[in-house]
Amino acid sequence: MKNTNYNAQTVIAIPTYNERENLEWITAEILAQAPGIHILIVDDNSPDGTGELADALAANHPQLHVLHRAGKEGLGPAYLAAFAWADNHGYSWVGEFDADGSHQPRDLPRLLALAHGSGRPDLVIGSRWRRGGATSGWSLSRQALSWAGSVYVNVVLGLGVADTTAGFRVYRVDFLSRLLQRYVIESKGYGFQIEMTWRTRRAGGKIVEVPITFVERRAGTSKMSGSIIKEAFLEVAKWRIRELCQRA
Repeated sequence: MKNTNYNAQTVIAIPTYNERENLEWITAEILAQAPGIHILIVDDNSPDGTGELADALAANHPQLHVLHRAGKEGLGPAYLAAFAWADNHGYSWVGEFDADGSHQPRDLPRLLALAHGSGRPDLVIGSRWRRGGATSGWSLSRQALSWAGSVYVNVVLGLGVADTTAGFRVYRVDFLSRLLQRYVIESKGYGFQIEMTWRTRRAGGKIVEVPITFVERRAGTSKMSGSIIKEAFLEVAKWRIRELCQRA
């Protein structure tokens, strides 16, 4: 059952950089799947006109909002700006959603049902690696790399989360506000989701996962690269070493 009252207290943040081909259908499907929901498009001055399209869409949809940033600074800073915006505008929940079509709007109501439920989780993660989760359009080697990456993160940081790099999430804004006052988030790229999961766990936050299907992007060019992944996994080792040194 869709709770439009709670949905109206929720904003889904979508960072964009050159995602003009995907933006219109994604926002339309999110609004259809979660009536009453609000969407914040965070555009990093995309040269392909994504920001201008976002403004045009927002002019016709009062539930759409646009945050323009000066340039491409990375996924982490974009989401941190969205979190601050959600807090300043009085929302109770803020979600994360990829602009490339990898996350399925039809999965969103299940994340929202958990986030809005009586269990009061601080973070709901849409997981590829929980039973019932899946990927579509990925090679076996890519699936193995992603799964092994989450295993590595769990071994090093002990998070107890099946999908540590997942970017389909819903946070409680009041919890996020306390978390970001306590910790400085360092990661700008792929490691951002890992760092946020780690900080949430260390702060005693309640994390739940719901299985989702992750689909290869419909259009545009992926921002992912081997160097970005390598940097994230080096960050994980650095965080663990820092923790151990602080305990010594």
